[in-house]
Amino acid sequence: MPTPPSEDQVLAWFDELSNWSRWGEDDRLGTLNHLTPEKRVAAAKLVQEGVSVSCSWDIRTGQQPGATVESQRYMLSTGLGLDEEGRRGLMGAGRAGGAQEFIGMVFHGLDVTHLDSLAHLFWDGKMYGGAPASLVSDRQGALKHDVLAVQDGVTTRGVLLDIARLRGVDVLDADDHVYPEDLEAAEAAAGVRCEPGDVLLIRTGEGGARRTEKKSYNANKPRSGYQAACLPWLNDRGVSMIGSDVAQDPTPSGYRTVSMPIHMVGIVAMGLWLIDNCQLEDLAGACAERNRWEFQFVLSPIRFQGVTGSPVNPLAVF
Repeated sequence: MPTPPSEDQVLAWFDELSNWSRWGEDDRLGTLNHLTPEKRVAAAKLVQEGVSVSCSWDIRTGQQPGATVESQRYMLSTGLGLDEEGRRGLMGAGRAGGAQEFIGMVFHGLDVTHLDSLAHLFWDGKMYGGAPASLVSDRQGALKHDVLAVQDGVTTRGVLLDIARLRGVDVLDADDHVYPEDLEAAEAAAGVRCEPGDVLLIRTGEGGARRTEKKSYNANKPRSGYQAACLPWLNDRGVSMIGSDVAQDPTPSGYRTVSMPIHMVGIVAMGLWLIDNCQLEDLAGACAERNRWEFQFVLSPIRFQGVTGSPVNPLAVF
């Protein structure tokens, strides 16, 4: 097992890995600046079969594993009773009917597959680029770095590094964190290399455990993830986004002050976009079947003004 970096080293990375002003003073894209039009064109050429695989979990109402607050669905109109004479529905008392509902949720957490915008986390009272944290308020939400920075979506090359498969296990042990050496070993095993503009996904196997255990699955238990040592590696490779079948950081991370180093250093210093809680079991099966670990990756957030992220349904297209 490699030696984890000290907390002092992780704290130093807030400065050493900072991308503040790298792409201009008003930069809203962070590491998505690595994603060029040429990269999108090259990613489109990876599509050979026209097969699309979802990397998201269903969003269900009621208590779910790791949910901060239960997702809510309130039906405002339904089809109940519309076969009864004279019953008035959404469209009046005629032959037509319809349904509509109200949906409410907290998507940040350990349950919903979601994208973190650069307004999601602060360090020393600042967001990415040095913007004051006070620009995220209770009345107006995020006045800077909200999810509308990626309103046109993300299309690029995706790479899956299946660390559980590399280890020959169903799921990584909680104390078996993913280091740069593991990422490179998985690259070698898969015959791929992460390049600037890519979306990197790692599989720990937790998705399989969640599927098997269903409602009894405890997302708040200790779990594996990207060790903080991966931060310089991710910065050097120039990936545009990262995702995994956990919320990126191991639980616990092993650090006291920087309790979530991938989130904290990644978002605030590097401007790194994160896709938490992906469902990667189907994608891992599709990659293994084809012995192909690269694909076109497509993601589009909901255009929530002033919101610090979005539920998403990432797609891998072969």
